[in-house]
Amino acid sequence: MNSLIGLDKQLLLLLNGSDSLFLDTLVTMLTDARTWIPLYLSLFYVVMKSNSSVARILMVVGAAGLCVLLAGTVDDTIVKPLVARWRPARDPEIGLLVDTVNGYRGGRFGFFSAHAANTFSIALFFSLLMRQRLFTVAMVAWSLVNCWTRLYLGVHYPGDIIVGLLWGAAVGYGVYRLYTRFTTPATYTKELCDIPIAVLSLTLVCALARALFFPV
Repeated sequence: MNSLIGLDKQLLLLLNGSDSLFLDTLVTMLTDARTWIPLYLSLFYVVMKSNSSVARILMVVGAAGLCVLLAGTVDDTIVKPLVARWRPARDPEIGLLVDTVNGYRGGRFGFFSAHAANTFSIALFFSLLMRQRLFTVAMVAWSLVNCWTRLYLGVHYPGDIIVGLLWGAAVGYGVYRLYTRFTTPATYTKELCDIPIAVLSLTLVCALARALFFPV
């Protein structure tokens, strides 16, 4: 276990930070949940257009909310205080070696990553729901980008990210199975599923442009 923890810390130091103001700005934007509000709205639009009743729409919204509750809230309120593993930037052993951006260090404890768990649970749930290959690739990539930002910022170890992804996968799959016990999923057309992909791509382009021309 000590060897794994040591390897985890070495990997973090390899992946953490840079001397690029462009990357600092980009990562700060991508790690912010508010950046992805257009993506969430586009997913809601697709659900609304694909389901025939308010009850069915609310079931999908409720399932997505359950993903966040089980993936992130359980982590933040139970697992992190119980395990009490320092975030890299606050770790007494390597904290001074970790690059931070604008002094951001996150909360005290970081095991496991709620960003990884939340985003991957949502990505997997909607991928199983919509059954469109390109959409699945885009959503998984979105989750992994969020995971990378946490390593870059020095607020999670790779092990925190891996466990978060595993827990998020379990939650996303479990919630989908629960959802299908109560109803048959609607049919989601490729044309509608392309909308979140376009919104996701445009969000990334806007973030890149902001970081390139207005770095902070």
